[in-house]
Amino acid sequence: MNDRLVAFKILNRIERDKAYSNLVLDSYLQQYHAEVYSSAFVSALVYGVTERIITLDFVLAKFLTKPLKKLKPEVLTILRMGVYQLKFMNGVPASAAVNESVKLARKNGCEYACPLINSVLRKVSQSEIEYPETDNAIYNLSIKYSAPETLVKHFCNDYGVENAEGILKFSLQRPKICAKVNTLKTNSDELIASLNKCGVEAHKSDIIDGYIEFDSIQSVESLDEYKNGLFHIQDLSSALCVKALQAEENQTVVDVCSAPGGKAFTAAEYMNNKGRIIAFDIYEQRVDLIKKSAERLGIDIIDARCHDSSVTDESLTGIADRVLCDVPCSCLGTINRKPEIKYKDFGFVDKLCELQYNILLNSSLYLKQDGLLVYSTCSLNKNENEKVCDRFLKENGNFEKFCEYRTLLPHIDNTDGFFIAVLRRKS
Repeated sequence: MNDRLVAFKILNRIERDKAYSNLVLDSYLQQYHAEVYSSAFVSALVYGVTERIITLDFVLAKFLTKPLKKLKPEVLTILRMGVYQLKFMNGVPASAAVNESVKLARKNGCEYACPLINSVLRKVSQSEIEYPETDNAIYNLSIKYSAPETLVKHFCNDYGVENAEGILKFSLQRPKICAKVNTLKTNSDELIASLNKCGVEAHKSDIIDGYIEFDSIQSVESLDEYKNGLFHIQDLSSALCVKALQAEENQTVVDVCSAPGGKAFTAAEYMNNKGRIIAFDIYEQRVDLIKKSAERLGIDIIDARCHDSSVTDESLTGIADRVLCDVPCSCLGTINRKPEIKYKDFGFVDKLCELQYNILLNSSLYLKQDGLLVYSTCSLNKNENEKVCDRFLKENGNFEKFCEYRTLLPHIDNTDGFFIAVLRRKS
């Protein structure tokens, strides 16, 4: 099975099941590990087609005589793969992109479409993409950055056209892989030196101490340094979130939506593994994941529990010095990691905001006087962020802002999109 065929199967699965690209990709690469020549090529093709569907379809529509929706899904996938290779993948010869697409159709019961695929892709290879320059900025950005117009309009309304374009442009870049150095076991210099010895290139983060960035890595879990608990993967946005918590030795911290546990692990390291962290998740399987990872990292102050954080655990009322409330969200700040997110219908956000508020309200009950509560999301949606916190402060006079809200914009801060609010319970 060649690499394009694996990518074809993955893309069809994503489209059919509306599944997350990263999960399907990982599953197939494990299944066909022995048959894949370049997992990097397969990954680039899968992510590239997924994140640029609107642009690819815009290009195809110029060379098709019938609407794209009339095409068999498998044929459309092959055409999209062909256009992506021709226009967005350096190093792929045009002849290979066209000929391999025709072969792919022939191997998958679409031989009748071979002349169409050959003709359309040859025309695409001989032309340049002409992005629209109309009076409608929303439409122009939608085509150029492959984002639904509703999403483009949302970003423009919340952050302005210039920032909206920056967010969308950043979403098409490959995400950085960052890691928190486990300071209970090592330091940045020692970890980087150890990684370099086994051929893995990494460097210190210039944004926050105690973090490294991998220059290129395929499988983190296979590294001895990972198995030995010398680091855990965490984006720098989450790093800044935990830093804002100001967790210290011998404090009690409650992390209400903890799984997979990265923020709790970082807090434990800041606390030198002294004190107590109560980490909630609603699913037992994810609680077990927290426990196993904590054991790998040598952290023993985390008490991982199965609990629905939209419901108050009255036994914890007033016990916490710090509360971390990283709520479920629309994940609009992580589009470059999960590109299919941007194609979702966000009609569910209103209900999500109510859930977020309820979790925040319940979480606040665990805090001691003068304690700090960090509310955070990986969303770039002011309804989920500022508006939830503003409502909470308006309805709960015993809380105040500890500092100004902070929104991390990907193209400016070079992190995932993220929102951080630090609230204090008054004396």
